Amino acid sequence: MVKRVLLASPRGYCAGVERAVDTVEQALELYGAPVYVRKQIVHNAHVVHELEERGAIFVDSEEEVPHGSTLVFSAHGVAPSVYENAAARGHHTIDATCPLVTKVHVQARRYAAAGYTIVLIGHEGHEEIEGTMGEAPESIILVESIEDAEALELPADAKLAYITQTTLSVDETQEIIAVLRRRFPHIYAPKKEDICYATSNRQWAVKEMLPLVDLLLVIGSKNSSNSNRLVEVARANGVQSHLIEDESEIDEAWLEGVETVGITSGASAPERLVVRVVDWFRERGIDDIKPYELDVREDITFRLPVELRRELQLADAQSS
Repeated sequence: MVKRVLLASPRGYCAGVERAVDTVEQALELYGAPVYVRKQIVHNAHVVHELEERGAIFVDSEEEVPHGSTLVFSAHGVAPSVYENAAARGHHTIDATCPLVTKVHVQARRYAAAGYTIVLIGHEGHEEIEGTMGEAPESIILVESIEDAEALELPADAKLAYITQTTLSVDETQEIIAVLRRRFPHIYAPKKEDICYATSNRQWAVKEMLPLVDLLLVIGSKNSSNSNRLVEVARANGVQSHLIEDESEIDEAWLEGVETVGITSGASAPERLVVRVVDWFRERGIDDIKPYELDVREDITFRLPVELRRELQLADAQSS
C-alpha cells in the first residue's frame, strides 16, 4: 500500500519549452488565429491541444500552410531547406527553436565548413535530429548506440568531430562517446556538452531519488525524448517506472507492494499535470507528499524570438 509520494525537483518545463509555448501564445494575441505551427511546438499532447483550442494549427510541413500565413517553427529546430521553402511560399516565419538546439546547428555548420566528418549521436526520426542533419547532410553520420559506434568505419586520417542531440541519456551518451574516443583518439569534442542543462538535471534528480522509491511515474508524452530517458534511467537502476500523459493513465496494479512513489515530469510537461497526479493520490488517502529537491536552481530564461519581439515592440509603440 502506498504510504508516501516524493516529487522530484527540478522537473517539468525548461527555458526552451517555456519560450516556445510563450511564442505561440504571443503570436496568437498579436496576429489572431490562425497561427500555423510546423510539427508539435513541444512534445506534449496537453500543451498542443490547449494551443489548438486557442487557434493554433499544427502541420507536418510548411508546404501545407496557406501562402503568406504566420508560421512558427517548433522548439526542436528545422533544416535550412525548411526556411527556404517557407520563404518561397511567402510565410511570415517565427523561429521558436530552443537556443541550445541552435548551438548544435551552428557547431554542425562550423565543423562541416572546416572539413570535418561529423558523428551525430541521437535518435533517428526525432525532429531535432532531422533539423541538425539538414545543416550538413553530406558531412554527418548518425550514431544511435554503442553498437553503431563500434561498427563505424572511417578512414584513419579522417578529421572527426562529434555533436549530440540535446535530450539524450547522459550515461548512455557518455558510453557512446567513450567508444568513439577509444576508436578515434583524435575526434574533436564540443567545447561544452550538447545535452541540455534541463535534461541533465532531471536525470540527476531522478537518480538521487531512486534509492528512496519503489516506483517512478514520469509525466510526459510518448514522443518526448527526455521523458522517455527518465523512465530508462529508473529501469536501468532496477526501479519500475512508467510514462504517463496524466493521472488517467495510472494503473492501480502498478501500486501493489509499493510503499513510496516518486513523481517527475519531462521538460515539456506543464506543472498542472503534476498537480493532477498528486491530487489523484490525495483522493486515495495519501497525505505524505513531499518534495525531494536537489541543491540546484534553474534560473535560465530565453528571450522571445527576435522577429516576434520586434513586432510586439512595434505594436506597443502604435498603441501608446
